[in-house]
Amino acid sequence: MSPIFRLKSPASRPLAAVGAALLASACSTITAAQPQVEAVSELPASQAPTYADLVTMAMQADTVAIVQVEEQIPFPPERAPGVGPGDVRLYIEALTQALLKAPTSIGETVVFVVDQRRLADGDPPDLEERRFLLMGDLSTTQPGALQLLSSRSMLPHGPRIEARVRRVLTQLASSDVPPGIIGLRDVISVPGNLAGESETQMFVETDNGAPVSLTVIRRPGMAPQWGVSMGELVDASAQPPEPETLAWFRFACFLPRELPTDAFLQRDRASQEQARADYAFVLAELGACERRFT
Repeated sequence: MSPIFRLKSPASRPLAAVGAALLASACSTITAAQPQVEAVSELPASQAPTYADLVTMAMQADTVAIVQVEEQIPFPPERAPGVGPGDVRLYIEALTQALLKAPTSIGETVVFVVDQRRLADGDPPDLEERRFLLMGDLSTTQPGALQLLSSRSMLPHGPRIEARVRRVLTQLASSDVPPGIIGLRDVISVPGNLAGESETQMFVETDNGAPVSLTVIRRPGMAPQWGVSMGELVDASAQPPEPETLAWFRFACFLPRELPTDAFLQRDRASQEQARADYAFVLAELGACERRFT
């Protein structure tokens, strides 16, 4: 194995040998350091990335891998610009345990740079022998090097986070990934024959032009019903997207917070107010697009 991938000590391994290409590219994307967590487990649910975080990172990264840290070496302050107070930048050599997504095969060893929070005594955290799930891009200039999306895309590994990431990657690899949402247009609300009866249709603008629409139906004495139609025809029996699906992610995270004023096909105030109420109902049903990492 080339010496560039074997780190024994600061004395025997000058940082210049890390490679200017890896250092330059890594430093351009490093963000706030990953908070210290217990070495024995993955992040607790209250601190773990949300579904929206995982989808966003999985879409951005060309490589997702599970690794075990073999060796680490801290950069001296003069070689670690932009490191926050109390943080340390580490050069990591890790053994590849599993490759969940990649544009090409990688070797048994991967190297990367990451910022971490120092311990209370000022020492770098000891990451050796710990397993992590990484999301990033393979370097085009440094063989065997991975450029993390950010320091927060190095996640403590465990069965829960691995299962969640595998599920997201499977969804993204399916043939029916819903299109991206860029706006709303052609909103219409029509009253029914009975008091309190109405139907509102809202047509969604997508990044590939695919037809998508939202429908809200109200009937007297019944809870409002709503759903998403994927296709040219508006399906009155359409259902809402299931939580933690890509359809839910698209709508919950990218629908505008209010109906655009130029989207209404009707000019009467009553129809517009009904459409606004129905749209607010849809947003409430979808719930917040919670993010902690992205």
